[in-house]
Amino acid sequence: MDGHCDLLLIRHAPTATPGRLAGRRDVAAVLPPAQRLARLRRLLGMPDRLWVSPARRCLVTAEALFPGLRPLPDPRLWEQDFGAWEGQAAADLPDPGPLDRAGLAALRPPGGESFAELFDRTAPALRAAFAEGGRVAVVAHAGTVRAGLGLALGEPAAGLAFQVGPLGVTCLRAFPGGVWAVQWVNRT
Repeated sequence: MDGHCDLLLIRHAPTATPGRLAGRRDVAAVLPPAQRLARLRRLLGMPDRLWVSPARRCLVTAEALFPGLRPLPDPRLWEQDFGAWEGQAAADLPDPGPLDRAGLAALRPPGGESFAELFDRTAPALRAAFAEGGRVAVVAHAGTVRAGLGLALGEPAAGLAFQVGPLGVTCLRAFPGGVWAVQWVNRT
């Protein structure tokens, strides 16, 4: 893919129940046809290291995209815990009323965690992945990718402004002094 990329954030392949909050449920990924995976593999190239959420859907996606590269599972990369909302369709979720991004980031589902809490858990893992140097791929979840975008933009809740589709790839570049740049978002 064009442009230098230090951190590739890749959302897992689709699940068998698209449109439902999978969150912490360990559901399987439905991999696309081999030709599409091969095309994506060629475009991404081989990273130096591979970090991955321990979720089965992420591990399977990582193995399909980067065969032979040993993944480093990190539990901090798990998706947001949606608590009582796990498994529900987006259309069935309660309407929280008007919220700005900061209010949305602070919204905690019953028995779950807020996006702000996900950010606080995930950002250190993304910083650690980057700190190892070289080109790093992270195969995880939409929430993890949004946390990476919030980290790069310097405002955690800003990541909520982005759509992140299955197998969408986001590229972040780092510069001296801890400055990050968003090269591109959600390429498929």
